[in-house]
Amino acid sequence: MREITVPPLVTAPPVGGLADSVFDRAAEEPGEAAFGRKGPDGGWRDVTAAAFRDEVLALAKGLLAEGVRFGDRVAVMSRTRYEWTLFDFALWSIGAQPVPLYPTASPDQVCWILRDAGVTACVVEHEDHAMTVGSVIDRLPELTRLWQLDAGAVEELAAAGARVGDDVVQRHRMALTPSTPATVVYTSGTTGRPKGCVLTHANFMAEADNVVRRYEHVFRSRPGDEAATLLFLPLAHVFGRMVQVAAVRGRVKLGHQPQLTSAALLPDLRAFRPTFVLAVPYVLEKIFALARRTAEAEGRAAPFERAVDVAVRYAEAVEQRAFGRGAGPGPALRLRHQVFDRLVYAKVREALGGRVRHAMSGGSAMDRRLGLFFAGAGVTVLEGYGLTETTGAATANPPERPRFGSVGQPVPGTTVRIAGDGEVWLRGGQVFAGYLGDARSTGAVLQEGWFATGDLGRLDDDGYLSITGRKKEILVTSGGKSLSPVLLEERVRAHPLVAHCVVVGNDRPYVAALITLDEEAVAHWLHMRGRPAPGTAAGLGGTGSGLLQDTELVRDTDLEAEIRRAVVAANTLVSQAESIRTFRILKARFTVEDGLLTPSLKLRRKAIEVAYRQEVDALYGRPRGAGTDSPWDTRGNRGIPGMQ
Repeated sequence: MREITVPPLVTAPPVGGLADSVFDRAAEEPGEAAFGRKGPDGGWRDVTAAAFRDEVLALAKGLLAEGVRFGDRVAVMSRTRYEWTLFDFALWSIGAQPVPLYPTASPDQVCWILRDAGVTACVVEHEDHAMTVGSVIDRLPELTRLWQLDAGAVEELAAAGARVGDDVVQRHRMALTPSTPATVVYTSGTTGRPKGCVLTHANFMAEADNVVRRYEHVFRSRPGDEAATLLFLPLAHVFGRMVQVAAVRGRVKLGHQPQLTSAALLPDLRAFRPTFVLAVPYVLEKIFALARRTAEAEGRAAPFERAVDVAVRYAEAVEQRAFGRGAGPGPALRLRHQVFDRLVYAKVREALGGRVRHAMSGGSAMDRRLGLFFAGAGVTVLEGYGLTETTGAATANPPERPRFGSVGQPVPGTTVRIAGDGEVWLRGGQVFAGYLGDARSTGAVLQEGWFATGDLGRLDDDGYLSITGRKKEILVTSGGKSLSPVLLEERVRAHPLVAHCVVVGNDRPYVAALITLDEEAVAHWLHMRGRPAPGTAAGLGGTGSGLLQDTELVRDTDLEAEIRRAVVAANTLVSQAESIRTFRILKARFTVEDGLLTPSLKLRRKAIEVAYRQEVDALYGRPRGAGTDSPWDTRGNRGIPGMQ
């Protein structure tokens, strides 16, 4: 067992709640820009600290007038937008508890969460969300009020509360203590029903305040810059919610962007010009892939790949110097880096708005080489690790000495322990109070202040944590070989044509994989070879065009050869017994809507294996005359050379 503790830089205050920061800032610096808000004309305007305070107060009075009381739970179902933040702080001002719902949630998921949390009122973004809630309203006797943002909910509630005195809100706010529940956030649930994590005001204070203090200089590109970030993570996810709270408490100007597509996000990054961003690896992968495809389309593929190699080697040399294991980049490498900075890296930074020098990434693992590339291009991505139960980050890479490929060291106020079986345990002020109404599940993961994460990891000699897999996702072949699928999947997915890779093999004679393709990347791949394609998916979050429904394309020998190379490269990381012996390319994508990805884009493994049961069985089919371990069958699976 190994353990490391980093003492807190800030302790949670003995009194008060999260909304106090809104009122305190408005009193101290009323004219400072607290938010950037995009108008109907596409331009951004500032919302001052005093103006935001007034909007929060007016909305809080309206909620009281409409019957919302201290301790009530109110659901919010919306994409990331200014009004979500407004409702959060208005509800916290009166001691109510927001319950986030993903905007893509199905009626069954909505019904489960609203009923489990005992929600009495709900805020939705638009009519489609209202219809989703309406379709299950007969099963929700406690739900009595519904407001719609696009139908003027904010103005309607402000008008309803016009006769309520400001002092009524202040009395509610003063009744809050840090131990008061602030929200119930439901886990995205890779298996089974999601559980409601009760997060207190103190949990958010401990998390946000220590992150802000530790990473304060990350928020500004240069000394004296106004700290600003554009939030495009879903506010239904704890990472986005923590960013929101940290921005308000840390006095960082915050903008909102609801659409995770290149067509919407990239122009707003250039217009808003954040000084730092918070993202998931998926977004960074897409920005990198877009840069690569642009270079290829302009006939500059070879120079771009050289620029990538230089950036990676430069960042690796800087990393080695930081750990006392090298002298840093040599003169020749520095010169080449300067040349590519003008030709390539500056364009990558410009895509992020031009001022970003740091990004923080979480939610899932990021490829080490991708992190090195961005660092070499002048944007240091600080990868971290956390869960809903830890109110966001429990560990993060230090800005002065990041170790790419790891998830960093404990954030201040956190202890990380590696249990005897390799499980990561966490303790700190940000660890949740328990699962709502589920003492059994709470007791299974919370013991004497320690939260057992279910993740497997290791601490190196410098105190950096690396996540190696999930306890529940360990595969055991019929030959008794145990392995974590994550390493193989991540390496295969690093190929630009691959969208997802799912390794299978539990109780099977060997390891195999299901692979889905990135439609936009495949369309580009075809274009660069002068081959027609029936349309493309658009942007970072393209919805797909059916391009891959073409059976001949999915089984194209050149395309298969590209994917086979990715699998062979992944196999070099493990022993032969752990290697992927065969794979199948699927004519589909995994999506949140079809229940195969969580809203935070994690694989729902059991759901995928059920949905593609026939394909998995085919991976282990035996053609006439084949041996029991043959990776070949008669149904279109592809074996890996040297693995037969």
